Amino acid sequence: MFNVQCSIKTGLYGGSFNPIHIGHIQLSQALLDTHLVDEMWLLVSPQNPFKVNQKLLDDNARLKLATLAVRGIPHMKASDYEFHLPRPSYMVHTLEHLRQDYPEREFVLVIGADNWERFPHWYKYKEILAHHQVIVYPRPGFELKDIPAGVIIADTPLIDISSTEIREKITNPTYHGEGLPPAVWDEIKKKGYYKASPSPSQRGGNHEGGQIK
Repeated sequence: MFNVQCSIKTGLYGGSFNPIHIGHIQLSQALLDTHLVDEMWLLVSPQNPFKVNQKLLDDNARLKLATLAVRGIPHMKASDYEFHLPRPSYMVHTLEHLRQDYPEREFVLVIGADNWERFPHWYKYKEILAHHQVIVYPRPGFELKDIPAGVIIADTPLIDISSTEIREKITNPTYHGEGLPPAVWDEIKKKGYYKASPSPSQRGGNHEGGQIK
């Protein structure tokens, strides 16, 4: 059952954020503006040590990009909570730990319509539904139907932007950070992430860890 006695309704928006983009921020802000949640935690997913993704930026690098993206935005924060849990981590375990660590909060799972379509294949998904409200936001090409009790369809605009698309554009010299928060684009250029050309002050210097090889 949901813990309706909690005073802080906290949306959990998990993802690799590889990299975080304005679509993530716009969606989070829309959920705050419509009062579906009181706070939004952008939960950066760690690399799975048993299934290494060579295109996935280093955990701490992605966390820093997410932190830069939400800096100064009220009621929104980037979280490394899953970095400190056993891996590979399942959402049902993350939520269980969060309930124990933050009993004053009601955690609400935020997922896209694409993930909702696959939700019955999630590990112990029925346990998630039993303990938590789920907010599903629309995604292009995915129909939302047969929605059970405890699941809310968010009336948010379709945001047709993806991290994959941005990573591909970054390698193009004509790309200038479209779709990225300015601070995120500055950091990507500074460190040369995703094979972006480093800024003049960084050329010839050493890059910190996390650059895609």
